Amino acid sequence: MLSRSQIKLVKQLELKKYRSREGLFVAEGPKVVGDLLKSGFLPHSLFATPEFRCGEEAQTVSHDELCKLSFLQHPQQVLALFPLPPVTCPSPSGLSIALDGVQDPGNLGTIIRIADWFGIDTIYCSHNTADAWAPKVIQATMGSIARVKVVYTDLTVLLSETALPVYGTLLDGDDIYRQQLSREGIIVMGNEGNGISEPVRHLVSHRLQIPSFHRGDRAESLNVAIATAITCSEFRRR
Repeated sequence: MLSRSQIKLVKQLELKKYRSREGLFVAEGPKVVGDLLKSGFLPHSLFATPEFRCGEEAQTVSHDELCKLSFLQHPQQVLALFPLPPVTCPSPSGLSIALDGVQDPGNLGTIIRIADWFGIDTIYCSHNTADAWAPKVIQATMGSIARVKVVYTDLTVLLSETALPVYGTLLDGDDIYRQQLSREGIIVMGNEGNGISEPVRHLVSHRLQIPSFHRGDRAESLNVAIATAITCSEFRRR
């Protein structure tokens, strides 16, 4: 049977201040929890209904009890608490992504999943980007958070010190389909409403634009996650 303290702990982890204090994050569902376990994440706690099997020791709970813990509208067999990974900031190498003020948890989670799909191992985030360890973000990654390293850092320092080309998607950039793209570099994606901030914009060495092909009235911009997918695809296609 779940205790009140267990329910309280899990619910508190919706907020960043409690995730930081406890050093824990929440993952839900067989896919997300399973991928984290396969990648070597050791669970602090596992709460699972009888049908869930993973080879790890879990506290068995009923579906109704799982509903008391879950942040999902329809809970899926298992909820786990994992320790937050150590905070390190590797030097950029190969192809990586930098996110400058991305705010929507769904966008962030989708971008992490996109990075995983295109074989990009590291995402650098500005400090005002949404927290990658929030339950909504973890769920949106569909398990890719287990394979992509997310680092929070001062992007102006990171980009000013790197020897790699810095690519940025900007409305006044050059047609991405007509540019030469390198195998290594940092792809900067900006805030949903304001794009790349002015200090980071000054550090972009290659300005790119995804052109619109509609001749009349059109959408003002692309969703940042969709734009990230198009950009990463173009880099990997070359």
